[in-house]
Amino acid sequence: MSILVVGSVALDSVQTPFGERDRVLGGSATYFSTSASFFTDVNLVAVVGEDFPEEHTSFLTSRNIDLTGLSRVPGQTFHWKGRYGYDLNEAQTLETHLNVFESFRPVIPEAYADAQYLILANIDPELQMEVLNQVKQPRVVACDTMNFWISSKIEALKKVISRVDFLIINEGEARQLSGEVNLVKAARAIIALGVKNLIVKRGEYGVLMFNGHSVFAAPAYPLEEVFDPTGAGDTFAGGFMGYLANTGNLSDEGIRQAIIFGSVMASFNVEAFSLDRLKTLTYPEIEARYRSFKNMTHFQGVGEL
Repeated sequence: MSILVVGSVALDSVQTPFGERDRVLGGSATYFSTSASFFTDVNLVAVVGEDFPEEHTSFLTSRNIDLTGLSRVPGQTFHWKGRYGYDLNEAQTLETHLNVFESFRPVIPEAYADAQYLILANIDPELQMEVLNQVKQPRVVACDTMNFWISSKIEALKKVISRVDFLIINEGEARQLSGEVNLVKAARAIIALGVKNLIVKRGEYGVLMFNGHSVFAAPAYPLEEVFDPTGAGDTFAGGFMGYLANTGNLSDEGIRQAIIFGSVMASFNVEAFSLDRLKTLTYPEIEARYRSFKNMTHFQGVGEL
């Protein structure tokens, strides 16, 4: 089953303690689509400017990502410039140039309107709602957001959250959205807004999922080298939704497997700048790391204590 993703395609300039890259391929929809493409077909809706390099379009096409919904309009492509210190969990934004993304109004092509799996990447919640209203009867909807929208458009965001199956945000955003410092209390408050499942990304500490009746915790995969965490959360979401769309298994067990596949994909993404690691990644490598993940977290039960 294919996935529809609506979000940003960008050019990023990134500095980390291990190097820097200028105007490389980035954007939430780009990372999500590439990650999900290892599991299923992806349809992408986004906008780029006239300066968007053809080599990036060719790469996305090579991943069998349908670009019918990618508009190229007069102007410059969305550009983000940021820096990470040795604490790779926190990015410092140096420059943000929305450019053509500032006037982005997503129009879902008719061929995409029957999408069963929909990801609303990090865009204005009012636009997320417009997208939701254009897709007829999605089976699964996931959504991301950020601190800017939580502080500036909280009521619009709450309306979106009430209609999605999975809200995927980081722990700082969970605390900001709920007004609670404790993550368990934060999760309870956010689920009360109507979302069925809350997935909290915690960087090098892994992922927590809450759904009102159970909690699932997955660690981050231990790596010797991390070069660039940009897009790790979107890559996680792509692997997560891609696996769900591939299997159609929405049981608790299936969702937990999807979380591990999302974590596997994020662990590969941070091993190089931009999408460089995903460009060379193979499915056997994904399967091998999934098995390693399973062994790493497996432990025997006990009888009576």
